Parts: sequence; C-alpha cells; structure tokens
Amino acid sequence: MRNVRIIASGSVFGILNHMFGQLSPVPPGPFLPLVLIGFAPASFAQPAVSPITPRERTMMAESYAKEKLWVWQKRLGLEDWNVSLEVVRATGLKPKTLGNIHWDTDKKTAVLRVLDPADYNLPFRKTLEDMEFTVVHELIHLDMVPVLSHFTRSDADRREEEHAVNHLAGALLRLDRGR
Repeated sequence: MRNVRIIASGSVFGILNHMFGQLSPVPPGPFLPLVLIGFAPASFAQPAVSPITPRERTMMAESYAKEKLWVWQKRLGLEDWNVSLEVVRATGLKPKTLGNIHWDTDKKTAVLRVLDPADYNLPFRKTLEDMEFTVVHELIHLDMVPVLSHFTRSDADRREEEHAVNHLAGALLRLDRGR
C-alpha cells in the first residue's frame, strides 16, 4: 500500500528523478497518468506462480524419499547394504500396498519401491509423511532378514510380521517427530 500512497501524492517524479539522478523540469500535471499506467502492472502485479505438475511432484517426492532412505538406513545400522529407491505407480505394486522391498542377501543389495504421489488421495505433505513411513517399514523388513529368512512362514505369520513392522515403524517415526 505504501507504493500506492507515493504515486497518488504526485511524488513519483521525485522517485524517478532520484533513480535517474536528475531533476525534471516537467511538472507532475499531465504526465502523471501516463506514469501511473506505465507502472501499474509492475507495481501491482503478483508474480505468476505456475502449479506443480504431477511429474514435478513425483520428482520432489522421490528426492524426499531418497533423503529419508539415507537417514533411516543409517539409523537402523544398514549402511553396509546398497539400497536403491524407486517411485512406482500403483500398477507396479501388489494391490492395496504402498511399497515393497526385494533384496539379495549375498550381494547385500536391495530395491525399495514406494507408491508414486500421483496415486495418493492425500495432501502432498501427508503423502510425503506416508512415503517416509513406507521407507522405514521396508527397511525394518530388511533389518529382519537375518532372523526371518531361515523360517518358512504362513500367511498368518506374514500378517503378524506386517503388524509388528507397522508397530515398530510407527513408534520410530513418533519418536523422530516428537509425538
């Protein structure tokens, strides 16, 4: 609003003269409307903000998830694993899942997949939080490989494992977020 008052008071010439380092012999009379018209778009226009495209959201989410992968891999003591992360569409995952992890224990490599933000029905911030949960969840599975790989498990065992992993991931994230 301060700019509006300056222009309306007629002292715009003083500002222009100061900017150009000269005094103007032209009185503020008929020239003032032209100056106001000339400066109006520049002084009152808001910068154009283009919406984030789905591809940009995916790239931002992938960067965020990779950062969280590095943090949680370190926290869980999995630095000796080479874990890569991929953001995939829902068609690249089993139905009703938000991610998965596939590993090779001999090579100590793993590929962690998380759901693309395009397939979420949450605000972007909540989507990122959920993606972090998925990263932690899948890394806990990886951490349990030495213990669980020797057992054959039934579907009931897998459900119990999922419940335990969800509980641990939630507890770790609540501690991390101070909740």
